[in-house]
Amino acid sequence: MANGDPFDIVVLGGGSGGYACALRAAELGMTVALIERDTLGGTCLNRGCIPTKALLHAAEVADQAREAAAFGVRATFEGVDVPGVHAYKDKVVSTTVKGLTGLIKSKGITVVAGEGRLAGPTRVQVGDEVYEGRHIVLATGSAPRSLPGLDIDGERVISSDHALVLDRVPGSVIVLGGGVIGVEFASVWRSFGAEVTIVEALPHLLPLEEESSSKRLERAFRKRGIKFELGARFEGVQTTGDGVSVTLEGGRTLDAELLLVAVGRAPVSEGLGFEDAGVELERGFVKVDEYCRTCVPTISAVGDLIATPQLAHVGFAEGIGVAERLGGLSPAPIDYDGVPRIAYCDPEVASVGLTSAQATQRGYEISQVTYDLAGNPKSKILGTQGEVKVIAEKNGRVLGVHMVGARVGELITEGQLIYNWEALPSEVAQLIHPHPTQSEAVGEAHLALAGKPLHVHG
Repeated sequence: MANGDPFDIVVLGGGSGGYACALRAAELGMTVALIERDTLGGTCLNRGCIPTKALLHAAEVADQAREAAAFGVRATFEGVDVPGVHAYKDKVVSTTVKGLTGLIKSKGITVVAGEGRLAGPTRVQVGDEVYEGRHIVLATGSAPRSLPGLDIDGERVISSDHALVLDRVPGSVIVLGGGVIGVEFASVWRSFGAEVTIVEALPHLLPLEEESSSKRLERAFRKRGIKFELGARFEGVQTTGDGVSVTLEGGRTLDAELLLVAVGRAPVSEGLGFEDAGVELERGFVKVDEYCRTCVPTISAVGDLIATPQLAHVGFAEGIGVAERLGGLSPAPIDYDGVPRIAYCDPEVASVGLTSAQATQRGYEISQVTYDLAGNPKSKILGTQGEVKVIAEKNGRVLGVHMVGARVGELITEGQLIYNWEALPSEVAQLIHPHPTQSEAVGEAHLALAGKPLHVHG
């Protein structure tokens, strides 16, 4: 401890991975110091998952107000009260931060407010104080990244951090990047009334997802009036009198009020003493093994700081795993293919396991079935379109589950269980799904893959 006995663990960073590690370590009876320079909860709680999903829910309410007549309800959409939306979002965030802060303090964890720097294999310095730990866990997270030569000014060229506190609904936006961050903000702004164009260098939106899921999303976005330029490389941007002019490869230009740079997030590792302490980096990420151990025996790293999926729930799992390993338990390494992935745009895109391309590349002979939500009564009630696609090893276990449609993020947990328990399609087909629910679509896809389709045309 500072000026005393060392802590069992000193955690540098109070985001998802860091605080999960601290909580689990405390539960296992270890003494813990948790160092955070900003607000507990990190990016996810304060500038990522939670506030963006609050905006997406407000956007859903706006769409429901516009479309109420289709359900026989008389309602009028009068516009978006941006301060009111922010007040709602900020309340969700602040009450969650308050609850988390109380939980952490109740576990006897020493919370240190300040910017920490690794001062050695077992020490973290915060201002004039040095915190000694038998083990150090690095969890300094990530920040929005940009492209070489593309400066984010916070006014006309903005990051997701700026987008979360924007004081107006822009008239038009160009979103650079068609990954999760890009499609979610595009979805919000379109629901709020903005003209939106996404620029993506790869051939599809959400390019890491199953190709048929990407195509479904593109079809839905096109129907919503969200434009996109695929296979389009960004060359430059100039500010104009009333906005920005973006130049694409080949000289074509796009004009809008704002440019949102959504090309991913970079690890926060520079200038924090990691390499001086012997920690090896690669492209800014801390290199670790399957148990999140660095090359320095007393130092581990978790979350967005390492080159694993940049998801809060991955950070939770990594933090818990490190705490259990240091507490003398034997946690299993994470199967990152088995982690569910969700883009919360409208429609949502959710998946777990392998895509068909990945399965083929790994040498599997596969069978696959796509169940269209047009055959699902609950989806009709909700007015959503989409699909559930299941990929299985031929005569073997399920390798991937891929979904598109409203609220499918709530369904992917079943897909996670199916994949991680290595279920056969015939085993899932025996399960009885409640009617009428969207979960029936999962059952229907597995019935079809097991050779006994029910509500399946063709």
